[in-house]
Amino acid sequence: MVKSNHKSDTVYKVFIYVVLIAVAISIIVPVAWVFMASIKENSEFYQNPWALPAGFYWQNFVDAWQKASMGSYMFNSVIVTALALVILIIVALPAAYCLSRFKFKSRNFLNICFMAGLFINVNYIVVPIFLMLRDGDTWLRSVFGEGFLLNNIFVLAVVYAATALPFTIYLLSGYFATLPHAYEEAA
Repeated sequence: MVKSNHKSDTVYKVFIYVVLIAVAISIIVPVAWVFMASIKENSEFYQNPWALPAGFYWQNFVDAWQKASMGSYMFNSVIVTALALVILIIVALPAAYCLSRFKFKSRNFLNICFMAGLFINVNYIVVPIFLMLRDGDTWLRSVFGEGFLLNNIFVLAVVYAATALPFTIYLLSGYFATLPHAYEEAA
């Protein structure tokens, strides 16, 4: 039986707690600062952005909602997210189920392709995707007189769904692989 060193365990726990506290502070401080800045008047913010607010100025939230059209932006975000989720469910569920339950010739290749898609950072492909959509929209305008790839909520939802597809298929296929085959036989 191996005995653990009590002192090294204590040092390890203290180190872990110090790291966790530092991470928590690095997350909480910026969020708290943004909130404090949002309840200050503009003049108060520009005089000293780090000072505590003198009072609560809630008019900033009203102005953001009314003058900056935050309500319509939020509604658009909800619509795009819901559309992207529906597209993901329609595409990813059957794909993940087939990749995890059926044995076929190119199964391993497809799994590798979806796993490789996990390594593509969306931030790196945003500009090329926009340029492709812009060029496609220009071509559609020249051929048909009207384009629909830009300023279209559905196209944006398709782009969001496409960028989330590798992770969704990876996650769901791992889940489907853990389900017992007895459930399928019972159904």
